[in-house]
Amino acid sequence: MNKSFRIISLLSVVSVTILFINAINKDEVTVEPTSNTHKSYKIKSLTLPANLNLAGERVPVEIPDVKERMERELLVNTYWQSNGLLLLKRANRYFPILEPLLKKYGLPDDFKFLALAESGFTDETSNVGAAGMWHFMKGTGKEYGLEINDNVDERYDIEKSTKVAAEYLKSSFDRFNSWTLAAAAYNAGNYGVSRRIEAQEVTTYYDAKLPDETERYVFRILALKEIINNPEKYGFVFNQEDLYTSHKTTTIKVDTAITNITAFAKRYGMNYKEFKIHNPWLREDHLNNKSRKVYEIKIPVK
Repeated sequence: MNKSFRIISLLSVVSVTILFINAINKDEVTVEPTSNTHKSYKIKSLTLPANLNLAGERVPVEIPDVKERMERELLVNTYWQSNGLLLLKRANRYFPILEPLLKKYGLPDDFKFLALAESGFTDETSNVGAAGMWHFMKGTGKEYGLEINDNVDERYDIEKSTKVAAEYLKSSFDRFNSWTLAAAAYNAGNYGVSRRIEAQEVTTYYDAKLPDETERYVFRILALKEIINNPEKYGFVFNQEDLYTSHKTTTIKVDTAITNITAFAKRYGMNYKEFKIHNPWLREDHLNNKSRKVYEIKIPVK
């Protein structure tokens, strides 16, 4: 009797244990990980295009570190979606202005992407004092003939600053015989690039060891070129009316001081803000002009 009871008790314990283990295993199988993103959202690796080039100069993506640096900038600029979309919108406004200027001053069309990489086409000054669409430092701008003071800053004049950028970049090209190195020198300076490639006994941007920012710089330009030329390929979807456009303007010339910009603007059917949007080179609320210099002022057509 006692022996039978012990056997039954033992079988009961074994049965309960098996059921418990099965229950645990069942729970482990059915539990699914939670996600904070929509089930259709995916982060995809990107395949580099075979024909990457800057101003016709091929990018040697078969070099391992070149491939990694290119992928880094392409991934960063693809998945920083809000910034990428804003750059696309602004590019639609300013590229039609820049393209004929680049052609006029003999600079390859690809350098519009350098301007975009520099400033993002915003009216902001960098933390080191670079300003305008092409992000010139004061010293460089003055060296190339731009007027830069508290009252007038021609780094913010698109045509004048583009002319200076073209002169600087063409001078760099003459020095290095490479548009890619000219672009790198725009970031690190002609001397900085020249000193390093001579010391390292190399002749190309892709073979040189340069400062960290300069090593990313050309690849950022290339990434913006690739994305903006192929937005849908990189997931940017928009209608043409979503993009920003430039406002048609006429130009008047003045060779006198303007003591009150608000009153001057009203005379031409605009307010102070509209005047500043179209003439950002005038940094104050008046124009001094003791020298009787001729300035061109843009007036929006309404």
